[in-house]
Amino acid sequence: MKTADVVVIGGGVNGVSTAFNLAKLGAGQVVLVERGELGSGASGKSGALVRMHYTNPYESKLAYESLKIFQNWAEEIGGDCGWEQPGFVEVVAPGHEDELAANVRDQQEIGINTSIVTTAELSELFPEMFVDDIGAAAYEPESGWADPNATTQAFAEAALAHGVEIMTRCEVISILTQDGKVTGVQTTDGRIDTDTVVAAPGIGAGQLLDPLGLDPGLYVQRTKVALYRRPLGFKGSQPVVIDAINDAWLRADTGGLTLIGAESGSLRGDPNDFDQTIDNDYVNHARRVLSARFPIYRAAIMRGGWAGLYMMSPDHRPIIDQPESVAGLYIMAGDSGSSFKTAPAIGKCLAEWVVHGEPQTADLAPFSLSRFDGDNPWMADSNYGRRGRTISR
Repeated sequence: MKTADVVVIGGGVNGVSTAFNLAKLGAGQVVLVERGELGSGASGKSGALVRMHYTNPYESKLAYESLKIFQNWAEEIGGDCGWEQPGFVEVVAPGHEDELAANVRDQQEIGINTSIVTTAELSELFPEMFVDDIGAAAYEPESGWADPNATTQAFAEAALAHGVEIMTRCEVISILTQDGKVTGVQTTDGRIDTDTVVAAPGIGAGQLLDPLGLDPGLYVQRTKVALYRRPLGFKGSQPVVIDAINDAWLRADTGGLTLIGAESGSLRGDPNDFDQTIDNDYVNHARRVLSARFPIYRAAIMRGGWAGLYMMSPDHRPIIDQPESVAGLYIMAGDSGSSFKTAPAIGKCLAEWVVHGEPQTADLAPFSLSRFDGDNPWMADSNYGRRGRTISR
């Protein structure tokens, strides 16, 4: 029988960030348990956008605190996360100008470098972008993207250097409790005794939380990403874009490629049996959406793609909490595919909560599980007219 001061469940970017920060803060013996390989779930297939724009200030704050770490990765974490800073643009349709401006003001109050830009300014910054259908746009010059696998591995290497034990190909079957307190975890390799568990298990959250009465209705969603060769003659740089008009996100990638996720391709998925490839209909749909914003991509060559799964909460916002009914249990679940960019700050907050008794880097109260009591989900004042509640990644 093993013992640990803290067990972290999940070897995605949030799990390894938390494990590293726990060890850095002196939490004692930290053991991270991952049922597959590090980053083998949603983290490894993430679009890995690092942008501050949300329709609420709480996620923007987490993203802002995380941006500081991405920008100073070598000093803060060590290694290389593949950080690139081409800037970020959020575009919305006519009729949503006031909503965008209100969110930008909230972000500016946090300290985020963001502003409303005109379509003329957008054309000057990014000559290939089609702007005639845009009602308003927000621009973040300091935002960008990172390599999701490099980020996860760098966190893991830093965690190992601080004494964390990482167990891969070992699945946590259940979180053990007695008299309302955590007593350990049962894994496929045996029991680990502990009084503190941080559960960041990705798509495995439901099966672990449901027996504890803590599943608010989590479900698994399948999403798709396509890659295209950047056409010859592309002028200027290509920013990260969230296109609320076409329900899509896109960014450049290494090797002259562009990634795009088009939200209409998202479906519920089965974690035990799902197709990790993309179909021709989606390839053509994604190209149409991409060329609607950057017309030069109309004949772009498809260079690959994938499908992945992530865990959705009922209101598409993360659950980050220490539920009163289970002392010693901390939860990071149902992030709805949007927590790569916030993982550095989420890991800090969870570690602070465990070690110091409360999160200090950001306010996590809005992410409480209790918001689902009485069917009272967290709804944004505006979603810019999109069909879904959020565009993730």
